[in-house]
Amino acid sequence: METNLLKYPIYIVSKGRWDNPITARMFMKENIPFKIAVEPKEVNDYKKTIPGKNILALPFSNLGLGSYPARNYCWEDSIKNGHQKHFIFDDNIYGFSFFNGGKRTKTSPMKPLVLLGNLSDLYVNVAITGYNYDMFITKNTQKAFTINYHVYSGMLINNKIPYRWRLKYNEDVDLCLQALHSGYWCTISLNAFSIRKLSTTAKMKGGNQTELYKNNDPVKKILKAKSLEAVWPQYVRVIRKFKRPHHSVSWGIFFKHPLIKQWSKGAI
Repeated sequence: METNLLKYPIYIVSKGRWDNPITARMFMKENIPFKIAVEPKEVNDYKKTIPGKNILALPFSNLGLGSYPARNYCWEDSIKNGHQKHFIFDDNIYGFSFFNGGKRTKTSPMKPLVLLGNLSDLYVNVAITGYNYDMFITKNTQKAFTINYHVYSGMLINNKIPYRWRLKYNEDVDLCLQALHSGYWCTISLNAFSIRKLSTTAKMKGGNQTELYKNNDPVKKILKAKSLEAVWPQYVRVIRKFKRPHHSVSWGIFFKHPLIKQWSKGAI
């Protein structure tokens, strides 16, 4: 599949992982264009493994706020370059899967990238489209996609939405909740294609694991869960999950507004 079928730019946010840029390597292997946003002091390090044309130098370093400032910078960069939407990926995605007939098979990134763009463009009120995690797809998964649900580490974001990344912890959940709380904007989580994310990110150096979760601090784990509940008490509760405090959102109970097709009466 030709790369010119890609409608929207791809960004990766990364820090301290120039020696193992997993998502970037996946895209480079398939000759898929992307930009990896890194702090200025790390640009030369990333050039050891990634061509300079693929590196986007951020104008700040070590803010201590997690990844959200870098994510917002990518967002504004895509707008500056005239794009209506943009992809944003974590830096630890090593592949994509296709789910069909109860089976998952490895697939090239190009197909799911093109399909997600086309799916998103069918509706006027889609804020965020993305891929479910491969680990969450089972033989009992029935729907090709789910609406109004949490979208994970591979997203296609509509640049028109009046929201931005803003939290140090659980920033992806917060962005989805900002959109869904409107009662108009929807999210789509794709099951037919899913992303394969490295399951041992807590053992990787760099990224949020170094900056926010150093030494596996249990206090920070509680803060991570509680901070989201503090912002969204009407939707979020903290439970015990995966042997640690974890946020819980009943997405299907709270958010039932529909997708609006481009040609429907409700379209704008």
